[in-house]
Amino acid sequence: MTTVPADEGSGSDVHVREAERADLLAVFHIEQEAFPQPWPFSAFERFLDEPGFLVAQVRDDADSRETATVGDDGRVVGYVVADVVPNHGESLGHIKDIAVAAECRGQGVGRRLLQQALTVLATENVASVKLEVRESNETAKRLYRGFGFEQHGRLPRYYSNGEDALVMVREF
Repeated sequence: MTTVPADEGSGSDVHVREAERADLLAVFHIEQEAFPQPWPFSAFERFLDEPGFLVAQVRDDADSRETATVGDDGRVVGYVVADVVPNHGESLGHIKDIAVAAECRGQGVGRRLLQQALTVLATENVASVKLEVRESNETAKRLYRGFGFEQHGRLPRYYSNGEDALVMVREF
């Protein structure tokens, strides 16, 4: 199991670990809340065995349990789906989806998820990692740039509302 400890003094413990079947409902609810074009439930099922499908789980200081309950819908607060695809003879990492529950945004959960996903992809010996992001999503673009992603292209009218996606890439 992969875990990432919380920052000192954050008020809650966030652990990042591989997703399990019991997490899918919570992941799906966060997806529906976060995106106007959410993935179907079955899409997450297909990625269950990928080492880059990770969830962030929280335990509040007031909670007396030592660790959060696996699959507890109220405890999973974010996720990332990343995998490896072939790309002209080299492995390419792809951050396919990342989201954090609305009440936990701005608390570093997305940063931890992205960092752990990049660590997983690095162990898969990828040459680079790509992702797509809405052109208007300044918060996400700022996060990705902080991890060394640079814009490498644009996908016109990628989203159903006609908005372009920016293709961002980070080399390893």
